[in-house]
Amino acid sequence: MSRRNLGVLALVFASAVLALVGGGSFLEWSLPGGLPLGNAIAAAGLCALAGMAVVIALPGSPARLVAWLALLACVAWLPASVALAGNLSLNFTWSRGITWMWLTLGTLGVSVVALAWAVIARFIASRRKTAEA
Repeated sequence: MSRRNLGVLALVFASAVLALVGGGSFLEWSLPGGLPLGNAIAAAGLCALAGMAVVIALPGSPARLVAWLALLACVAWLPASVALAGNLSLNFTWSRGITWMWLTLGTLGVSVVALAWAVIARFIASRRKTAEA
């Protein structure tokens, strides 16, 4: 586990959360192609959250596998959002908007579970190592 990698990922995640919760007008700026900046920031935050789980989880453990799957889900979230909306501006119809909200909450939930599992598994492993020493 690299503390530097973990720190950078935590900083990206915290910055994304602060930007999204702050709700500044910059979130609506269009990137080339029409993608709103806020959606790119949300994708980066989701990937950083799952990335922290990958960094923390012990290599070869079930927690690491779940963390990688969560990261894969986060990477797929933005393309899935665009496909669901049918446009880069991410303008949804009512039913597709509800589906997108559930997709987003599910992706966030999987990432939180992966991070919690990685932290708990790492803690238990360190306690066992200490007890054996």
